Amino acid sequence: MVNNNHIRKVLLLLFALVFLLSAHMVFSTIYENCRSEEVFEELQSLLVETSAVSESTEIFTTKQPETEAKAEKNMLTRFVSIYEKNPDIFGWIAIDGTDLSYPVMHTPEEPEYYLRRAFDKSDSQSGVPFLAGACTETSGNYLVYGHNMKNGSMFAPLLSYAEEDFWREHPVIHFDTLYKAGSYKVVAAFYTEVYKQSEQEVFRYYQYTNLRDPAVFNEYVKQVKNSAIYDTGISATYGETLLTLSTCNYHTENGRFVVVAKKVDSK
Repeated sequence: MVNNNHIRKVLLLLFALVFLLSAHMVFSTIYENCRSEEVFEELQSLLVETSAVSESTEIFTTKQPETEAKAEKNMLTRFVSIYEKNPDIFGWIAIDGTDLSYPVMHTPEEPEYYLRRAFDKSDSQSGVPFLAGACTETSGNYLVYGHNMKNGSMFAPLLSYAEEDFWREHPVIHFDTLYKAGSYKVVAAFYTEVYKQSEQEVFRYYQYTNLRDPAVFNEYVKQVKNSAIYDTGISATYGETLLTLSTCNYHTENGRFVVVAKKVDSK
């Protein structure tokens, strides 16, 4: 017969191992998050508010087509040091009066590369906000994804746009690409989800990465306004550049919260 004391010892050992494993995972996540935030703070300190680099300044030595090389020389000075650390950076997203201020990455060949990676490409549960792979400087819509972290970091502040009062206090979102600074006025905020392939007549906002066709642009804006939680009184017309920010939300399975804004200023 098995000794009861032996069974209790085995169970206590198992519970202790489970506890230690859980504690290790928790502390690893906390350390990961703290380290990520430190890196983002370091990157923010590198954002120098100066003019674009002069064309006579040689920064990059990689061989590029003439038009691209010229564009590189016009990179905003504030991004030069950050770009040298990681050329996957596409721009910077920020909302005044909140903690949302992060780089935006772009890896077209592997769109979700930064879903669970830090800026330095190490593993990270919070990841880094990233631009949809199909988006470009001229696609008409910057679709940016970011995690809704429980500690309030990353795109968690976006959820506050569910309240009209918050929108009135934060009507503008700043999104600077490597080459142009930009301010965007919020057009709408709405709850939605990632729909199953079998579902018909639903608004799949994540499929509208290319708005160069007037009909597609107008259809997207119409769907966005129809989905809005409240009326901002702001719309968009063809030719204007849109910014679409997406994060997870748990109101339903595969739920998402989306904020759409239009560009109103450039520097």
